Amino acid sequence: MKINAREFSNSEITVTYDPCICKHADNCAKQLSNVFRDSVIPWIDINGASSVQIIKQVKKCPTGALKYYLNKKEVA
Repeated sequence: MKINAREFSNSEITVTYDPCICKHADNCAKQLSNVFRDSVIPWIDINGASSVQIIKQVKKCPTGALKYYLNKKEVA
């Protein structure tokens, strides 16, 4: 069964999540739990932290299951 990637957006960024490549290292949930929640659906609350904090955490994803792109040219 194919599980589609999910997208979560605010006015500045969009975070994508591909569950097919996630290894559930829990780095995201342990380090930024107000955004990456393991017991609530939807599990990503894009408004739980600043876009800069979210970007920093997404860059730490060991598998690349989490990615982001900017909706605008710059995030402060």
